[in-house]
Amino acid sequence: DGRAYLDFYNNVPSLGHCHPEVIAAMAEQAGRISANTRYLEPKLVDYAERLVDTFPNELDRVVFTCTGSESNDLALRIARFASGNEGVIVSTYAYHGTSTATAAVSPNLGDAVKLSPFVRMVTLPGPAGVPEAQAADFFEAQIRSAIMDLNRRGIGVAALLIDSIFSSDGVWADPPGFIAGGATAVREAGGLVIADEVQPGFGRTGAHMWGFERHRTVPDLVTLGKPMGNGFPIGAVVGRRAPMEQFGATARYSNTFAGNTVGIATADAVLMILQRDQIPQKALAMSQRLRAGLEKIAKQHHGVRAIRNAGLFFGIDMGPEDTPAAGRRAMALDVVNAMRNDGVLISTTGANEDTLKVRPPLVCQAEHVDLFLASMEQALIKVVG
Repeated sequence: DGRAYLDFYNNVPSLGHCHPEVIAAMAEQAGRISANTRYLEPKLVDYAERLVDTFPNELDRVVFTCTGSESNDLALRIARFASGNEGVIVSTYAYHGTSTATAAVSPNLGDAVKLSPFVRMVTLPGPAGVPEAQAADFFEAQIRSAIMDLNRRGIGVAALLIDSIFSSDGVWADPPGFIAGGATAVREAGGLVIADEVQPGFGRTGAHMWGFERHRTVPDLVTLGKPMGNGFPIGAVVGRRAPMEQFGATARYSNTFAGNTVGIATADAVLMILQRDQIPQKALAMSQRLRAGLEKIAKQHHGVRAIRNAGLFFGIDMGPEDTPAAGRRAMALDVVNAMRNDGVLISTTGANEDTLKVRPPLVCQAEHVDLFLASMEQALIKVVG
């Protein structure tokens, strides 16, 4: 209808909706040839090398997919093959995809979607109220307990699968490094560490290209999706040589459309723009502006309970602690709807869905941040008073 909306929810178009250079790269390649990876094309190799070059040296192999779900599905296959085990450890409200295999390791999907009997869930230190100084020990203890249970039942641990920003759990990314001990425990037990970078990757955290870098831990496998092609369906698994070569030499993975010419051209344009225009660094500056504005609002409106972020990915808890859970959840939803009516789009997350999820495109500018803050303040006035 021609009405403008400010999208502060959608991390898929990481460079914004319809970025002209991305669209031009997509259209130019589509006008030449759209072929799958059985038709070799030099840009595939060029992009693979450029992409891998953004990772730590230990991660030097890449396989392309079409979606983040496919990436996590493949990573689980590799981890189970390399480890010889079946068990997977995830956070309590994790979401890792919609395929049968990934839904079975995604407790966020709800009770109607049954988890695999080989899955063990661990509680994060933040939601458990554990002080940051004790967070690493708490997380490691949770992981070791899960490993012990998997071993006791003859299942063993294949992987620790984590979204390093823990977005579905309510955005509990701090303190940086708290996952390290748990990752070490998994490797000691013969499992692999899989970093699901669909949410925090490609500069979303600002200070780093990849979310796991905040935790000073190099995973064994990294899964990519949505923002990689700014909305075009393309994903990847990047990993260490040993498990990738072991799997590749003895197991088949054939994905006809993965790494197709149009997807690669689009993803190549996204990566080029991210690096050329220093998008992560600019996103970090915008996150600081957004954080300062939110903290100012929180001082004036008791409806804001807590603010957490890593770069341009925010979790904003709604409602005072002594408010019943249902009341906090209703308040969060009312704020989301009030802002939507005002033309600003966000959503909710977390176990109780009382956390506002805010993740604007990385190219947002100061005026966009200020417009969001003004809309949120007006929504709080309407909802809370």
